[in-house]
Amino acid sequence: MVASSQYLTAEDYLQLEVESPVKHEYFDGEVYAMAGASDGHVTIAGNLFALLRSHVRGTGYRVYISDMKARIEARNRFFYPDVMVTCDPRDQDTAGYKRFPKLVVEVLSESTEAFDRGDKFADYQALESLEEYVLINTRHQRVECFRRNGVGLWVLQYYTPDTQTFHLESLDFTDIIAALYEDAELE
Repeated sequence: MVASSQYLTAEDYLQLEVESPVKHEYFDGEVYAMAGASDGHVTIAGNLFALLRSHVRGTGYRVYISDMKARIEARNRFFYPDVMVTCDPRDQDTAGYKRFPKLVVEVLSESTEAFDRGDKFADYQALESLEEYVLINTRHQRVECFRRNGVGLWVLQYYTPDTQTFHLESLDFTDIIAALYEDAELE
């Protein structure tokens, strides 16, 4: 990601994104251009989107892939998660971003893994609606699900080929690891 040196308001940023051929994430007045993703990254995100879209069809839940922004108002941030699911009717009021996701998924890449695990996860935790934050590895078949428990603590559960399946509690969804990684070239 490459930073811009000019301060932008959230409204200026949203206008920039409408006109820009390059996606940017927004951090309290600064924008960062996003790099393209690898074949494996895109394949895994696409596989999960397809699985989840089929699962929630007819329920009122909406599944979004990497071109929809998540807005974290409490931290003055906009991110482009790889996959995001919302069922909050208030999210239908904004066409360019969603504020109340139930599930956020990031497919890890070498250049963003530390950020996705650290500061970005900390920012996402400010979303009261968020029940589950999922990191999907592109070097190994491994899914890490961070779930907010009843007292607000985030609890981690790993899934690997040894478990054969993975479960997303926020959507009551279970499938096999092999379906998630189908046709994906690991990095």
